[in-house]
Amino acid sequence: MVSREDGVKKRWQKGLRGGGWLHKTLLVLGFVSTLAGGRVALAAHGISLDGQLKYPADFQRFAYTSDKAVVGGTLTLHALGTFDKMNPYTLKGTAPELLAGLLFETLTVQSMDEPFAQYGLLAKDIQVADDGMSVTYQLHAEARFADGTALTAEDVAFSFHTLKSDKAHPLYQSYWQDVKAAVVLDAQRIRFDFSHKNRELPMITGEMPVLNRAFYGKHPFDKGDLTVPVGSGPYVVESFDPGKIITYRRNADYWGKALPVRRGQHNYERIVVKYFKDPVVALEGFKAGEFDFIFENNSKQWARDYVGEKFEQGRIRKERLPHQQGAGMQGWLFNLRRPLFQDKRLRQALTLALDFEWSNENLFHNQYRRSDSYFSNSELAARGAPSAAELALLEPLRDKLDPAVFAEVQPPPSTAAPGSLRANLRRAAELLKEAGWQLGSDGLLLKNGQPLKVEMLLSSPAFERVMAPYAANLKKLGVELNYRTVDLSLYQRRLESFDFDMVVHTYAQSQSPGNEQRDMCFSASADIQGSRNLIGLKDAAVDALVEKIIYADNRQSLITACRALDRVLLAGHYLVPNWYLDYYRVAYWHHLQRPEQLPLYYSAEGWLMSWWIRDPALAPQPSLKKEKP
Repeated sequence: MVSREDGVKKRWQKGLRGGGWLHKTLLVLGFVSTLAGGRVALAAHGISLDGQLKYPADFQRFAYTSDKAVVGGTLTLHALGTFDKMNPYTLKGTAPELLAGLLFETLTVQSMDEPFAQYGLLAKDIQVADDGMSVTYQLHAEARFADGTALTAEDVAFSFHTLKSDKAHPLYQSYWQDVKAAVVLDAQRIRFDFSHKNRELPMITGEMPVLNRAFYGKHPFDKGDLTVPVGSGPYVVESFDPGKIITYRRNADYWGKALPVRRGQHNYERIVVKYFKDPVVALEGFKAGEFDFIFENNSKQWARDYVGEKFEQGRIRKERLPHQQGAGMQGWLFNLRRPLFQDKRLRQALTLALDFEWSNENLFHNQYRRSDSYFSNSELAARGAPSAAELALLEPLRDKLDPAVFAEVQPPPSTAAPGSLRANLRRAAELLKEAGWQLGSDGLLLKNGQPLKVEMLLSSPAFERVMAPYAANLKKLGVELNYRTVDLSLYQRRLESFDFDMVVHTYAQSQSPGNEQRDMCFSASADIQGSRNLIGLKDAAVDALVEKIIYADNRQSLITACRALDRVLLAGHYLVPNWYLDYYRVAYWHHLQRPEQLPLYYSAEGWLMSWWIRDPALAPQPSLKKEKP
């Protein structure tokens, strides 16, 4: 649930801690005749990018759920850190894990086995206007909040206006920038009007979490306290101990339990989340039966610590779950707000000092592939020389671009033969000299009397073993890298205020990138605290290409725009590329049962909501007695 060591999996909305509503696969325009022209507005149960839906209007359940699932028992999970508020949609503070996904609902829900499709949840019907400039949702008349009150179009409109205001996390303002109005038509119908024609806008309005207008009329939205909110989701908060544990109870009167998009899901009577301060202690707690399921980010722990009698007996199961998610880009990014990192030659030099091949063999048990694109593991990644279509986007920006953008994409520095670390460090030293750095008497590089010192901010001590060899390589160049692990809450605050030199970060990408790119690398987001533009990137060419992505009118245009943007970002050397997996590493106690069919585009934690407890009697009796290897 929290970034660790070598396999950081940072949800792009992590600033909303516990938010599950934006597992971004932004899509658009639904049940229409064609994408090229002649769009017809139809009321539909779902919408997709290409007008095709896997599931018909009368479908019974998603294929990655099971009709064998039974309801009952308690699922116990863990989280790292703490929580200090009950609103997952504001900037300050940290909400409990799972709160948003279990208590709050959206108009539509994403299908996990289609790349670009969503189906109605709170919405019964979805109607996209024939000109693509608006979308109308008809709500289920039976939709209710947990207190029994009706959920209406007024609640949806209230949610839109609240989340776009300065009371909410700033990412929403940029994400829904082109949604200009929410018009209540009647108690069950609401229309969203758009300021521009944008293929994904009908979809991203469907992702909007619906808040209880009456509740927030009594409890200020931005108060940031521990008042439990009233949502319409399948669970309610039963109890909590601030920062230590929270228990969710299944709502027996949940209005949507019979919907096909909900069948076979949320099968646990209770879900408990226990908080741990340290990932090593958490793993020991898992093996001792303190909680039921763990998603592992640490390759060393996966290879060495998931062993013992309980694994051999099958009481704890260890699995690699394949997926087809795009990997995005994980890297050690540079904060361009620091004058030190304005020189691209310095950024290139620091990138050359990472010996991925050595780390993969000696630290990661050869489990990883190198991140080589901001859209790694995807058809959106730039490859080779620019195509004619890419050049059509890039040529008008040539005077703003590095000439390297127009050449073949270069892979990250490698030490694989015929390359070597020595050769890479030699080139790094040349770049640093060109940038004006000279070796001082103490062995550190100096420029204008200032030594070249950099701090890497970490959220877990597990990453320190990865930083040590990198720091040693930099020392050979005369660069002092200090890596510092801080408390998770402090780490989050420093990210939100951009108070760091370098940091480990993952730019997660969907199968269909779009409006979220504004929050990621758009100039306007660089000075907005809490945005994902951690680099502090302000580049007119990048802005122009982001706009091309957002307003692409077909899949091929989107691919072309993403590849063009990828070339520009890679040529900027804004981070030290890391690594990725194309599968999830999970372990769970044998009383849990999962559906036979895996989804394609999913998070391990998200799919867990379709699992169930096959026999509560098999659940372990927790003991903190250390497992013998």
